[in-house]
Amino acid sequence: MADDESRPRRTSSEARTRRGARVAAESGDASSISRGRKPDDGMRGTLEGKGRGDRSFSGIRSLTNPLWCYHGFRIVVVILTCFGVVMVFSSSTVSLISSGQSPWKQALSQSLYCVIGLAVGFAAMHVSVEGYRRITFVLLIIALLAQLLTMTGLGVSVNGNSGWIAIGPVTAQPAEFMKLVLCLWLPKALGASAKTYPTQGAKAFAMPAGVFALCLGTVLLGKDLGTALIIIAIGVVAFLLSGFPMRWFLAISAVLVAVIGVFVVTSPNRMKRIFAAYQTCTSEQAQQVCYQAIHAKYAMASGGLLGVGIGNSKEKWNYLPEAHNDFIFAIIGEETGFVGAAAVILLFVIMGWCLVVVALQTRDSYASMVLLCITTWIVGQGLVNVMVVVGLFPVMGVPIPFVSAGGSSLIMCLTAAGVAVSMMRRQSQIHDYVTALSS
Repeated sequence: MADDESRPRRTSSEARTRRGARVAAESGDASSISRGRKPDDGMRGTLEGKGRGDRSFSGIRSLTNPLWCYHGFRIVVVILTCFGVVMVFSSSTVSLISSGQSPWKQALSQSLYCVIGLAVGFAAMHVSVEGYRRITFVLLIIALLAQLLTMTGLGVSVNGNSGWIAIGPVTAQPAEFMKLVLCLWLPKALGASAKTYPTQGAKAFAMPAGVFALCLGTVLLGKDLGTALIIIAIGVVAFLLSGFPMRWFLAISAVLVAVIGVFVVTSPNRMKRIFAAYQTCTSEQAQQVCYQAIHAKYAMASGGLLGVGIGNSKEKWNYLPEAHNDFIFAIIGEETGFVGAAAVILLFVIMGWCLVVVALQTRDSYASMVLLCITTWIVGQGLVNVMVVVGLFPVMGVPIPFVSAGGSSLIMCLTAAGVAVSMMRRQSQIHDYVTALSS
């Protein structure tokens, strides 16, 4: 009798165990693989829609699912990069032909930069978070030295911006590398300062604040105010997230505003750009400082809802300066219309959403801060470029990430995307998913 009475209890216990294992398999909890379950069970749940038992992969909840964001981010980067190559080719052919060059020149260069950037980004994707922690100071020294080279004989000026260096036929903009390095170094330095803040007070942040000021100063010396503003935005996010004392933050912000004001007021060209953006242009200004902004609006207005078609832009016929670079969004609006322009903006919104969602669900504070800094840089710069083209901001000379022509910007943006993927893998669910795939 004792055996008969105990048997149902064992059967019930075994049934609960089997039922729990079945639910776990359906939910695709890849972390259970590390606890001894067969990889096939976890992979089946992960790759087959995560099973019917995981409601986070259905409906509105999927928007905050880290795995969806992990894949969504990578897909958006590929789409923007490929679309950028197409639009660079479309927007540059006429100007190249008129100057006696091959219409394929800019597209081939952009494709080469794309391949290099994807290769570097793929390598960056496989560097661990601990690896970035170890090398971030070395990268900072390299970035500072590269930026200082712009003030030597290697420095060249492009459109009034002396933040370029030329080595043989190759030109590069070190400030693009500086953006990435600050996204990696500031979270580490500020994280260490936050730990010593209770005992040292505001002095704990003196070193990272001083180094950041030095980096910003080297960029400002190159008269690249647009890039400097993006770097300031990265610094603002990093310092706020680190718990930097608010009163000191406000004081330093006031100093930065004053410095930027001096750079603007002392430059007649920058003052004209501001007036051109927020005042009605005279007939004389329409052929000078307002010329680029006016033709950008012409291009956007000509696109209508669906655009005039890829390759059919009229403004690229040497009417709109920098049509393949800083103002490529105007050509996108003209050739693909409101739908195409809105789609590009939506892709940047999705990118930012995915990065923020994963950052907020990552327990590693360093990886989380790096993701938020990269978001500020890439998504912020993309939206700034759009607002410049549509006339909400004065001309600032910043390209739209992944889309505008230019090797330095594209390679560094793709490298930053690789770094972001590495940081995303720090999130537990993404980490378990990648581990399951590699096992």
